[in-house]
Amino acid sequence: MATFAKDCLTGKVILITGGLGAIGRVVVGRLAEHSAKVAVNDLLAEDEAEKIIHGAGWPMDQLLYVRADVTQADQAHLAVARTMERFGRLDVALCHAGMAHTCAIVDYPEQEWDRIQAVNLKSAFLVAQASARAMIQHSVKGKIIFTSSWVQDVPWPDITPYNVTKSGMKALMRGMARELAPHGIRVNSIAPGIVGVGMAKRQWDMEPDYRRRAEKAIPLGTLQTPESVADAMIFLASDAADYVTGVTLLVDGGCSLYPMD
Repeated sequence: MATFAKDCLTGKVILITGGLGAIGRVVVGRLAEHSAKVAVNDLLAEDEAEKIIHGAGWPMDQLLYVRADVTQADQAHLAVARTMERFGRLDVALCHAGMAHTCAIVDYPEQEWDRIQAVNLKSAFLVAQASARAMIQHSVKGKIIFTSSWVQDVPWPDITPYNVTKSGMKALMRGMARELAPHGIRVNSIAPGIVGVGMAKRQWDMEPDYRRRAEKAIPLGTLQTPESVADAMIFLASDAADYVTGVTLLVDGGCSLYPMD
């Protein structure tokens, strides 16, 4: 059953970073289904990305793949510039790229700290900044949407540096929302819970202690679907959210209500 009208994103050009990851693929598919034109950024080689894109059956007239390491300022600018070249404008930037690394904080390696800060927080800043510049230059009252997490406010053990990146993202989002409001640019975040794909799904399936802890932490009782993440993004990207800025939309099955672990 369709959650939103199929034409609710008609005319919108959306850039998503990390768009070929487990959640990103679902988001890209949903955006295209709802009539958006989508620039998909990731690090995969062109031929590998092409296989995924063709396998998913995404409409090529609505799609652009941009290979770029958006932890670097010039590459973040490239992703935005390529989007503008192909589609002529940028309406929404989804700063979605991210990673997690599980390790007790007393053993967490310095190089992994640097890496997660770069991938999760620095890239979000660089892409949001480059997108805002393009929107201001072309007088587009656009939107910037960060993918945060419920752990921005509720510490989850063994991923403390990840928690830090999401807390920093919350502050970045609110600060940018305040500064960019005079330009008509809305800046928000979505905060998913424990999504049943990728690392969380592997831990759920393979680590009994993690599963017991996670089951206690989800009041609604089931792992989150990536489709629910996509639906939140569609809402914030659509005209229905035009008067929303500086907000974290929690889509977490209640994980953030109270610490159940």
